[in-house]
Amino acid sequence: MTYNLFISHSWTYSDAYEKLVNLLDADPYFAYKNYSVPKNDPIHNAVYDYQLKAAIRNQMQHASCVLILAGVYSTYSKWINIEIQLAQEMGKKIIAIEPWGSERTSVKVKNSANAIVKWQTSSIVQAIRGY
Repeated sequence: MTYNLFISHSWTYSDAYEKLVNLLDADPYFAYKNYSVPKNDPIHNAVYDYQLKAAIRNQMQHASCVLILAGVYSTYSKWINIEIQLAQEMGKKIIAIEPWGSERTSVKVKNSANAIVKWQTSSIVQAIRGY
């Protein structure tokens, strides 16, 4: 079975996004399709929130669950707030991933999540398979 995932945009500007993809790729028995907006997509420069929302909704509609890093900075990200709102509107499951070694995490992300997991392949894959 192939799982359709939407990986939060907040990670696009850090290596956390690449590291998460590497974690998912590390499980040889886990197949997924990534519906995230690519880093070089012009939508990252959208002037209006409605354009941003439309682009995210378009990508997210194919996903069965949304992966969001629960780092403390997530609370202040416009992207993440839009993603949480859209995921909830569309009935998508939200999986919050606590960054490796983090002591402070985003209460907003964790309160919105259907599952909260640690930064390790087995936890993340197990949560995805659970939905």
